[in-house]
Order: sequence, then structure tokens, then C-alpha cells
Amino acid sequence: MKIEKIINKVMNENTYFLSNDTNLIVVDPGSDTKKIMDKIEEINLPLTAILLTHAHYDHIISIPAIKEKYPDVPVYVATPEVTWLYTPEYNQSHQFGHQDGLEDVIVDPADYEYEMYNDYDMDGFKFKVVPTPGHSIGGVSFIFDDDELVLTGDALFKGTVGITNLYTGDYDQLLNGIRTELFTLPKNYEVYPGHGPKTDIGTEKMYNPHFNR
Repeated sequence: MKIEKIINKVMNENTYFLSNDTNLIVVDPGSDTKKIMDKIEEINLPLTAILLTHAHYDHIISIPAIKEKYPDVPVYVATPEVTWLYTPEYNQSHQFGHQDGLEDVIVDPADYEYEMYNDYDMDGFKFKVVPTPGHSIGGVSFIFDDDELVLTGDALFKGTVGITNLYTGDYDQLLNGIRTELFTLPKNYEVYPGHGPKTDIGTEKMYNPHFNR
């Protein structure tokens, strides 16, 4: 599996493009809609899904544009954040998006809700969805065992963790989820976060200051 990334202007959010020989998955389509659409066209593979690690506005802004051009591509989100896609107060666009020059972000309902710990196989993309809430109540991570990597959304970053002072944030819950769902992975697994550069499980277990005080 190949992973490519676009860093979006709003909140420097990472949009990931996962491709194999036949298909493409887009993870967390952020604010730079033209770049995202151009990258989809450049990769030029059928779209399997849009996967959301959580439903904060900076991770969902380009969903309408993708769905307009590719109406059959399904959107997946965690059950606790189903209503966030179309509720600006929950997805934080009403509070923070206006500072970025955005209107309230309202996205159509998702097509599917994740089944936690289910072994997904979507057009050859094999992964497991695990709950990593605390930054938001429905935060999840995607574990790709065959590729020895995990996409962690806004749970685990290089050298830090997601903020927990937003709606439904919970610091203790966040740390517990990281310990139980992510730090139990092999230390060589690469970590692709929702913001910032990639890291790996071993480095974060050893050096992340939130777990080594």
C-alpha cells in the first residue's frame, strides 16, 4: 500500500491518500479542496471510501466536493459523531471555523458507521478500526497490520497528543486509549497522525512526554 499526504491550510491538517494496485481511499479530506481533487485525479484509481478519524471541521471540509464528483463513494464515521457532520456546534466550525474565514461546515450524513475491532477488507485494503477517543468522543485509529502502520487522527502525534479542551474532550480517556489500543502494537509500526510528521510506536512509548513524566 502506498500513502501520500496533503497538508491543508486550515489547522495544517493531514489528508491521506491510500492506494493499492486497483483502488484509492481518502482519509480526512480537509480544507484544500482543489489540491485534494487534483490528487485524486492524479492517482486515477476508483475511490473505495472516505474514512474519517473523527468529525472536526478541519477533517471534513472537502467531503461535499468529493461526493459531488464521486457520488457513490461511501463516507465512514464513528457512531458517537454521526450528527457532528451536519452540526457546526459539534464539529467546531461554528466556534473556530469562522476564524479561518469559513462558514459553518455542514456535511451530509455518513453512509456507514464503523464496527469497532472489525477486520475490514475494502478492495484489498485490510485494516482494523479501534476507538481512541479523548480528543473527541468518536475518535478512532486505523491499524494496517500487513503494512505495519496506524493512522491515529488527533489522538497520538509525534511528541505529543491531541488537545482535550474541546467538546467531549477527556485527557485521561485519551491517554488510556493510546495505551491500550496503540501502545500495544509492535514498536516498529509507523504512526501517521492527523497533524504533523509521522513517527512510530516505539519512539512515542519511550519519549512522548505525556507518558513519561
